[in-house]
Amino acid sequence: MGYVAAFLIACAVVAVRIATTSGPDAQASSGMYAFGDAVLFTGVFGICSLAPTGGLLYLLRPYRRFWTGLAVLALALAVTGVSAAVLFAVGRQATMSPLATLAMASVLRILVAPLFAITFVVFAVFSPYRAPRVAFLAASAVEVVVSAYGAFVWVAPLLLDRV
Repeated sequence: MGYVAAFLIACAVVAVRIATTSGPDAQASSGMYAFGDAVLFTGVFGICSLAPTGGLLYLLRPYRRFWTGLAVLALALAVTGVSAAVLFAVGRQATMSPLATLAMASVLRILVAPLFAITFVVFAVFSPYRAPRVAFLAASAVEVVVSAYGAFVWVAPLLLDRV
């Protein structure tokens, strides 16, 4: 039921955004607006679904194998974030090549890094075992670094150009 509520809230937020941004600019850049709507939906759904996920994690506290497997998965996801950041750093200046294509695709992984960071902190809070908790915190720290890299690459130049 909690995930259904998160879905409905995310749909409502996107519907409000679409209603408030429908105009000539939205029509001229419909693809950009659609991508922004998708990112907004993902972010709102991800944040709203943390509460039902926390409830589910609370029920799964006695199962050590679950927490160990989830910790391994979190570390594997964190490695993909570092890989995406490295691919973007190396391949963003490349011309049409497989490396440039991978660099463009890695942007999507970097964009979800903040959501993964928050999710891994929630996992760490609910984990009753020390080793998985440390792994979740390490994975969250890696995601924070990947998020900071994305902010440095995309936001800092925008702010420095205004000065």
